[in-house]
Parts: sequence; structure tokens; C-alpha cells
Amino acid sequence: MAGHLALMGFPTRLWNRSRERTDHVVDRGGVDMEGIVEGFGEVELATDRIKPVLEGADIVMVVVPASGHKLVAEACAPHITSKQIVLLNPGRTFGALEFLNTLRQSRAKGRPVIAEAQTFIYVSRHVDVARARILQIKNSVPLAAIPAHKTPTVLDWVRTAFPQFVAASNVLETSLDNIGAIFHPGVTILNSARIESTHGDFEYYLEGVSTSSSRILESADAERVAVGEALGIHLHTARQWLYLAYDSPGKTLYDAIQATPGYKGVRAPASLSHRYLLEDVPMSLVPMVSAGQQIGVKTPTLNALIHMASLIHQRDFWREGRTMQSIGLKGLSVKNIRLLAVQGVRT
Repeated sequence: MAGHLALMGFPTRLWNRSRERTDHVVDRGGVDMEGIVEGFGEVELATDRIKPVLEGADIVMVVVPASGHKLVAEACAPHITSKQIVLLNPGRTFGALEFLNTLRQSRAKGRPVIAEAQTFIYVSRHVDVARARILQIKNSVPLAAIPAHKTPTVLDWVRTAFPQFVAASNVLETSLDNIGAIFHPGVTILNSARIESTHGDFEYYLEGVSTSSSRILESADAERVAVGEALGIHLHTARQWLYLAYDSPGKTLYDAIQATPGYKGVRAPASLSHRYLLEDVPMSLVPMVSAGQQIGVKTPTLNALIHMASLIHQRDFWREGRTMQSIGLKGLSVKNIRLLAVQGVRT
């Protein structure tokens, strides 16, 4: 994203908490890109110091695994201003609400607009240090802000670079329309033996999803949609989302996945120690199940996926993940959850 923004002519600074990573960008002067975007994006600054990156920035694009959102919020808290926009790319499940809660807990003086994208705008892969391959840019990516009436303001800014962003009703919609939560853990767990035996030497979506395994994905997806409905949010099914994002037709989820051109060439993870489990399970599935438990929606398939991922990694993702308690929503009624998501206020 930094390389692409710079290539499009936007003054761009890049922060990473790892000096080793930013040094590579400093040495190159920017980021090389290949794929459907070819060129070199020259960034103004790449550093592991967040203050000079934030100073004077209009938009703060947070592009890290969701497990890092809390850390980024804590790092931003002493320096962020009320004039800035923070956009999580993506928020996964309840990312913007966690970011807002962390800024409050950190007593940040600034009160920026916090927004989140429903998914990452790119289908992309890391190639080498300071080099990225963009396979496809999605047609349509919803975003929403806290408070929701600020969403048009965020869109006015970000669409100067990315016209693909469109308005969602609020951050509950972008959080629960989290299709990666269905595709990433489910496909990875169902292909765990193949990933370990081949080190991911197969096409993740086109070969990794069968008619049978897609039924498990559809069951998990139906539970996600049910949680959304209980919170008053109309969500797209995974099959509908594929059509909106990629123009992929299909009467079934399996058909739609096979008809998605952006998935051609997307290889499976080389190991099970991958963000598809380590990020998406605790930061996407656990908060969905936690919300379901609080508002009375049963999620047996999602529960099973979390349990299997915990067994694979011998970790307690229930304890590590985002929960209604950890993001400040425990005990709130549906009405008050919606009030916080829409207006940014608690009662």
C-alpha cells in the first residue's frame, strides 16, 4: 500500500516497529511493485519511530495483522490528533472498536476519526524485502467510521487514492462482513495435512476448496450472518461477497470460488504457523463467537474451527483472542452496542 500510494503521487511515510524492516526500505528508497501494478514507489520516510510519521499526516493507514491493532493504538496515543483519520486495513472483527477503546484507556488527548475496511483492498503477496506483488485490486471494499456520520468524510479523503472504497452502514457491518474469517481458518484447517506435507505447494482456493469442504465454510458463514442479524446488521453471504468483490458468479460457494480470477495463482501457506490461523482465529472468529454468546446466537461450526486451531497450535485462542470483555463491550445490550458503534458514545 505504501509503495502504491507513493507511485500514485501521494506523499507517503512508512512506519514499522521493526528497524530491520524499515532499513530495507530506506536502503532502496521505497518499495518495488510487480503484478498488475508495476513500478517503484518512493516514500518520503521509513522509520521505526512513529512520531515523525504521524506529524502532519491527514490519514493514518494501519496495515498490520489485527493482533497488532492494540499495539499500534498504544503507540499512536501520545501523538495522534483530533484532525486525523485512522483507517484499519482491515479491521477484522471489531478492530475499530478495539482501537477506540485502547485510545481511551491510553488517555489519548487527540480524538481522531477511527474507521475500518471490511477487507484488505489488495490480493497480494510479499515477494522480498521492499518488494510486493499485487495480483488484483478488489472492485468494491466497504468501510465505516466511528461515529458513522463521519464515513462520508473518510470516503472523500481515501477515494482520491482508492475509488474502490464504498460506504458501509457502520463498523458492525464491516466487522461482521469479514469474509476472511470464513475463508482463511476454514480452508487452512481443512487442508492442514496437505499444507504440512507439501509446504503449501498448491493453489489455496482453487485446489484447496472442494464441494464437501465448501459446505463446512457455508455453515460457518451462516453463523456469522446470524450474529449480524441479531445485532441488526444485514450481511452479505460469502458467495454474494465474491460476486460484489470479484464479479464471480455461482449458484454455490464452491462455484463462486472456482470462478474468481483473482484467486488464480494464490498459493497456500507454506506452514500452519500463518496469519490465516494465528491472526484470523483470535481476531476474527473469537470475537464473533464471543458476541454470539452475549446476544444469544449459537455458533457450533465457528466454535469447532477455534477449537481445532487451538489444538493444532497447542494454544488457547479463546483466551488470547478479542472478546466482548477485552474490547469494552461486555454486558452491553444490543441497543448500547449499536449506540457505541454508530455514535461512538457509551451509556
